[in-house]
Amino acid sequence: MDALFTGIKYGLFLTILVGPLVFALVQAAVERGFRAGAMIGLGIWISDLLFILGVYYGFNHLKAITEWTYFELTVGIAGGIILITTGIITLAGKTPDINEQKKITGTYLALWVKGFLINTLNPFTVFFWVLVMTTVVADNNYSELESSLYFGGILGTIIVTDSLKVLMAKKLRHYLEVHHLIWVRRITGIALIIFGIVLIGRVLI
Repeated sequence: MDALFTGIKYGLFLTILVGPLVFALVQAAVERGFRAGAMIGLGIWISDLLFILGVYYGFNHLKAITEWTYFELTVGIAGGIILITTGIITLAGKTPDINEQKKITGTYLALWVKGFLINTLNPFTVFFWVLVMTTVVADNNYSELESSLYFGGILGTIIVTDSLKVLMAKKLRHYLEVHHLIWVRRITGIALIIFGIVLIGRVLI
């Protein structure tokens, strides 16, 4: 059970970090409701799950990829471009009418892809999962069961806390007027652009 509690602690550490994913989750939930925010969350969680499987079953190969000279530069620039583009689209997009119920089934896939790409093309995500694999799982010689509990603790904590963020944002939706939604969209778009520029700047410098 120690492995599970260690995973939960790492998961809680991730939840207090303010990054582009938080803005994307909150914006979707405030503008379109819980299911929209959950679809972005699902993209994030699937991305994390694939990273977990990758570092556990293909650690040597994944580590070799991350040690490639231009890996951080390539992924950082690609991730930065996606964040900046998403931010611009967010700023330019039309703010939904909060009082009008619309079917947005067609946009669910786009929301899922948005969450998946923002998480996948963030170099921090790759290095984080490689780091926990080397410093916790490998160093402590975790068995397959202990590794499952550890990674399950991290991912489970992320899923629960992200869901709570989406739920709280959705609750706020009922107290917001149209001009509030406009500001949420502006703040989210600007934040994504800033995160993108900082990401590109960090890998270039």
